[in-house]
Amino acid sequence: MNCWEAQMATYFVTRHEGAIDWALRKGIEAQLVTHLDPSKIEKGDVVLGTLPVQIIAQINERGARYLHLEMSLPADQRGIALTADDMERLGAQLIEYEARRISEN
Repeated sequence: MNCWEAQMATYFVTRHEGAIDWALRKGIEAQLVTHLDPSKIEKGDVVLGTLPVQIIAQINERGARYLHLEMSLPADQRGIALTADDMERLGAQLIEYEARRISEN
């Protein structure tokens, strides 16, 4: 990379300690943010997390990639803090998605 090329950034959007620990175990290198301002995202950036579809669409519109943190979460485990071990057991993985708004209604 020469000095004229833009440096792409990777962001992991989470407030959950278990998710942070899980990412560290997986060797994911990203800037940890608890809130993402989509207007700061640049072409070529990568965003990881569990964001709402309208934010994913804004990320994609800006030329960035979005990888969603997915796992099979049983109803009795929703709303509780998960550990990295819990996430491993539930099959946590990052899956790339693209979204776009179809109408302005």
